[in-house]
Amino acid sequence: MSRAIYLLFGLVAYLIFFLTFLYLVAFTGNLPWVAVTVDRGGITGPATIALIVDVALIAIFGLQHSIMARAGFKRAWTRIVPEPIERSTYVLLASLALIILFLFWRPVPEPVWSVENEIGAAILWALFGLGWLLVLLSTFLLNHFELFGLRQVWSHARGTAIPPPEFRQPSLYKWIRHPLYSGFFLAFWATPQMSQGHLLLAIGMSVYMLIAIRYEERDMIRLFGERYVEYRRKVGMLVPGLGKRSA
Repeated sequence: MSRAIYLLFGLVAYLIFFLTFLYLVAFTGNLPWVAVTVDRGGITGPATIALIVDVALIAIFGLQHSIMARAGFKRAWTRIVPEPIERSTYVLLASLALIILFLFWRPVPEPVWSVENEIGAAILWALFGLGWLLVLLSTFLLNHFELFGLRQVWSHARGTAIPPPEFRQPSLYKWIRHPLYSGFFLAFWATPQMSQGHLLLAIGMSVYMLIAIRYEERDMIRLFGERYVEYRRKVGMLVPGLGKRSA
């Protein structure tokens, strides 16, 4: 019975994640088919209060993502949450952190830059779309369904074990160590209309990602040792050739 329940839980968590991801694209891009975006709708009020609230919302998301991803937390967490649904629970809570951000975000629409040139605006929109495409592609280059918990609950339902992680460098990972984060950087920064609120979101998420990369690479070195250290020496962090690290 638990196998069916865990599988259902994993599927629901994935569906919530996928819908949240789609809303994040619309939210960041101020797309017209959603009511609340980074610059439109939501709670209004003094800009100072808005900035404080928005920073707190970004911090909630960043802390949840970073703390729950650490190996020490996972060891403690799986004493409470069954291991087959540990990843699905993480994905669900990450989605809820983003949903909270959407619900309580306070727009600060004063412009920082505005690109009126049609060609320039089109290039920025193309980079925005490329960023989200790169994010999605990067998850499939690794293992999309394992990353979001579906493989774990499916293997548990079938009674099969998941093989231990192996060090791979598929496609983009031969050129960039973190193409998923590269995609997010493009998605958050590429816009023809940058408001103060959007800039705050871009800066906040960028700071979180740079911190997350540091901790993720520590975990990878613990897991793969010298192989990852050598990989880090040869491959750029977010841009090919840039951000290589010595031992």
